[in-house]
Amino acid sequence: MSALRDAAMTSKAWPFEEARKILKRVGEKGPEKGHVLFETGYGPSGLPHIGTFGEVARTTMIRRAFEIISDIPTRLVCFSDDLDGMRKVPDNVPEQEMLRENLQRPLTSVPDPFGTHDSFGDHNNAMLRRFLNTFGFDYEFISATEFYRSGQFDEVLLRACARYDDVMKVMLASLREERQQSYSIFLPISPTSGRVLYVPLKAVNAEAGTITFDDENGVETTLPVTGGNVKLQWKPDFGARWAALDVDFEMYGKDHSTNTPIYDRICEILGGKKPEHFTYELFLDENGEKISKSKGNGLTIDEWLTYASTESLAYFMYLKPKTAKRMHFDVIPKAVDEYHQQLRAYATQDDAKRVDNPVFHIHNGNPPESKMVVPFAMLLNLASVSAAKDKAGLWGFIRRYAPDASPEGNPDLDAAAGFAVRYFNDFVAPTRQFRLPTDQEQGAMEDLLGRLKVWDGGLDAEALQTMVFAVGKEHGFEPLRDWFKALYEVLLGASEGPRFGGFVALYGVDETVALIEAALRGELA
Repeated sequence: MSALRDAAMTSKAWPFEEARKILKRVGEKGPEKGHVLFETGYGPSGLPHIGTFGEVARTTMIRRAFEIISDIPTRLVCFSDDLDGMRKVPDNVPEQEMLRENLQRPLTSVPDPFGTHDSFGDHNNAMLRRFLNTFGFDYEFISATEFYRSGQFDEVLLRACARYDDVMKVMLASLREERQQSYSIFLPISPTSGRVLYVPLKAVNAEAGTITFDDENGVETTLPVTGGNVKLQWKPDFGARWAALDVDFEMYGKDHSTNTPIYDRICEILGGKKPEHFTYELFLDENGEKISKSKGNGLTIDEWLTYASTESLAYFMYLKPKTAKRMHFDVIPKAVDEYHQQLRAYATQDDAKRVDNPVFHIHNGNPPESKMVVPFAMLLNLASVSAAKDKAGLWGFIRRYAPDASPEGNPDLDAAAGFAVRYFNDFVAPTRQFRLPTDQEQGAMEDLLGRLKVWDGGLDAEALQTMVFAVGKEHGFEPLRDWFKALYEVLLGASEGPRFGGFVALYGVDETVALIEAALRGELA
């Protein structure tokens, strides 16, 4: 453990860099509460999207990194802002008219359009917890509704009432003049309509801990700030929550970054110590637009897991968190293959290199051995030419290429074979565009065909690759990648593909001969 801790203290992997900042913040003895508290926030206004998972996964990576460099106990809290009023109806859920009738009511007071839970907020919270539990995250779930109504937030809410002018000063400095006129940090929940009200306050009584406002029916109403009768506006809520829970670390998206000084200052005014932060770049859909819960654009958690493993998703989340990334279906194959490349590399690395390897952080320092003897990209191309309907159809080819492989002994490969058939049918097959070869390509492919017909080198992928390479060179392809691109476009209907020698070894020499002959007869285009 000492050697590992020494390596971790100098590692440039971002989870360790963040963990060292937290250790510097809390000191070797740790905070008075006896543990370091990591928090993630979740707005359950729509179905959980993949960015929500990324936030918890990345926070967990930092938490585990901290536990390697320190013996101070840790907790992770996942906080759901489910007392927020529903400001718009998500596009991707049923019962649109019913939801419109419940606009501005707290999410935990809106009926569940799916009919499975007590409220829409409860439904979306359950969706989040279901996946976090499936993935094995160690966390505690806190509902804002419960936090406000149970009294756990009362002390800080009363402090916000007593220090109202100080908190308002911070907020008003960040608002346009017209917004300043009606703004209050407290949002009353109407006792008549149940809606979260954005109304100016007529009075704030610090001694009584109450606010006074005109309700929707025009009646002047006074409510205590405690017990879930009011909620804080979202920016004050951020800082107040940090103070109430004594949060040591929270990460959030770049869209929050300009508000960080506001969150920090409000936390301090309300008696807390501002936590360490980590700002990550946003996930984008295929059009480069920010992924939104209400729009339902981009990939969902379940969609990724339809085509690849949870580990490949965690790998994608690990990579360059401060760089904006497209979250679309076409990123999946690359993530799967790179994840297994890192697993294979880990087996031969020393501690210094292991702590910088993504799989160390994905698997909490104990990654499994990769049994993926065929890359996912190769499986996709095999699915393309074999007309396999399921993974069993691929295993005949796989066993010939890797005789010692089996579904039982290579469960990751077995799962990937099933994912590959599904992915090919849903995304590759509808977009394939075969073409006829040019005269130069025709000559080269006829040459390749002749050499394959007399090939006696077995299924040696490297020897086959060398032979294919030589054909392209002898036929004057410059750059040589144009030769391989021609093979992919004519034989596979795609502009990119696997190492062709490996493909021949997997698919079979005779089968490749038949494929090239069909292409040269014009049967594929």
